Amino acid sequence: MLDAVLWAAIAAASLVVGALVAFIRPVSDRVLGLVLAFGAGVLISAVAYELVEDAVDDGLRSPLIAVGFALGAVAFFLGSLALERRGGSGSAGDGNAIVLGAVLDGIPESVVLGLSLVGGAGISVPFLAAVFISNVPESLGASSDLLRSGTSRTRVVLMWTAVVVASGLSAGLGYGLLSGAPREVVAAVQTFAAGAIIAMLAESMMPEALAKGGRAVGLATAFGFAMSALLTFSS
Repeated sequence: MLDAVLWAAIAAASLVVGALVAFIRPVSDRVLGLVLAFGAGVLISAVAYELVEDAVDDGLRSPLIAVGFALGAVAFFLGSLALERRGGSGSAGDGNAIVLGAVLDGIPESVVLGLSLVGGAGISVPFLAAVFISNVPESLGASSDLLRSGTSRTRVVLMWTAVVVASGLSAGLGYGLLSGAPREVVAAVQTFAAGAIIAMLAESMMPEALAKGGRAVGLATAFGFAMSALLTFSS
């Protein structure tokens, strides 16, 4: 269980790294847009080749895949709507929406990382790398937006640290509570994470990337996808 907690915390720690980069050197809108697009490509690849593919391999068939996807997407939508009603925009350019996405997809991702250690199996290196890499632009973009809106650096760090802690604990709980669960339950957790990721990308990360990075974001997204896919297929 401790290994699961540590690996998930390591994967999520890049959220703090992204925030520190935003503190040390302000990033231009164009660079930020390209970085966000690259991270979006990494996440799309993780959804396609890790979360959904593993769910199918574990025996979760349609319509259960669609149900898991829908529940994850609805969870993000409702959380984003709640943010909007509390005063956040909940849309492109709102760092809070990306933070919400990091929580809603990060916790199920961490559970998946914990479950990958069940039965003495080693950690899924491609998925670990995809989560770590994608967290940096996700955090960089959200932190930059939060700083511009007047959020203090201390609050930003505490926010991401809380997500890291929650991710580590989620991995431990996933390992301890779901290690004996039916494969369908594990697969449902994976598709929930996938749905939350896709909803976050469509609502927050990719629109902001296009608005700030311009036409080149298409290439950056494809390169991010290709790099993550390469890690998956070379493992």
